[in-house]
Amino acid sequence: MSGTGSVDSGWKLSGEEGGRLAGQWWQWALSAPEGRSPVEDTTGEHAAWNQPDDLWFLAGTYGGRVVRRCALPSDRPVFFPVLNMQHTRSYSRVPRSMPVAEATAALNGVALPLREFTAPFRTGQTQRYAWGIWGGVAPLLPGQYVLEIKARATNGFWVDTTYHLESEAA
Repeated sequence: MSGTGSVDSGWKLSGEEGGRLAGQWWQWALSAPEGRSPVEDTTGEHAAWNQPDDLWFLAGTYGGRVVRRCALPSDRPVFFPVLNMQHTRSYSRVPRSMPVAEATAALNGVALPLREFTAPFRTGQTQRYAWGIWGGVAPLLPGQYVLEIKARATNGFWVDTTYHLESEAA
């Protein structure tokens, strides 16, 4: 790997900021049209879809193994789910979570710190709650990186996602 940026990102999120980003991530993920969803994407082809100007979201999966390749600008921090879920307020008036058996993320083989965030958010007129184990890194120096995400819930749901990232000078 040619990327040599610090993987202990120094990008420390407060619970409030992380919750806001978790809600924003879900708004982004749920707004993707069919056939362009970064979450459904198995290659990374749609990774750049509707990205915010000040941040780069990486998509989760609906479970299972996926390997994606994508380019991202070197001037934006990266935020991603390791294990997450959302539900409407009509389903439950309090945020629900998933019992976690394992949750890890590593960038170029170096473990990343993960945090649990919960927050309310809206899609249209629908009030929702986001919950998840999330990771984030400061903007990556230009180069190539491998991000490996693995998680398992006690109910049998699991994810194993590998991102081959190319950080490009903005």
